[in-house]
Amino acid sequence: MIGIISDSHDNINAIQKAVELFNGKNVKAVLHAGDLISPFTARAFKELESKLYFVFGNNDGDKVTLTKRFEEIGATSCGDFGDLTIDGLHIALLHGTNETLVKALAKSGEFDVVVRGHTHEPGVKIIEGVPVINPGEASGVLSEKSTVAILEISNLNIEIMQLELD
Repeated sequence: MIGIISDSHDNINAIQKAVELFNGKNVKAVLHAGDLISPFTARAFKELESKLYFVFGNNDGDKVTLTKRFEEIGATSCGDFGDLTIDGLHIALLHGTNETLVKALAKSGEFDVVVRGHTHEPGVKIIEGVPVINPGEASGVLSEKSTVAILEISNLNIEIMQLELD
């Protein structure tokens, strides 16, 4: 299983709840589709037991320090775009500010899955047989719903899960 999170926007409580959920599900990896925002949020991901990969979002400012702090906890920065293979699953990871690019990646035939964020709207769209997964917003700032996703590698089953924040 792969945990998917996006748009955490400095919400430490939401990040901690997501980390607890991902650890409880024993996910193999966690993909963050951008808008981490501040370097201090790396501390909230420190307890994550699986590998964390992240891309930058349109609200991420100090990318140098973000990368440094996250690499200190063992995370991998993919810059603006991640081209990842996890257990044979070829994944495109991006924030998703450009809808044409998101669709082109899905239609390219290169990727089994496209993971994106940005819209704060959780859901899965199938484009030419390729799931485009948006876990929604972990922060809950726009929708007042804090959500993440779990992807089952073997069958591409995707579950959007709501986090219960304190």
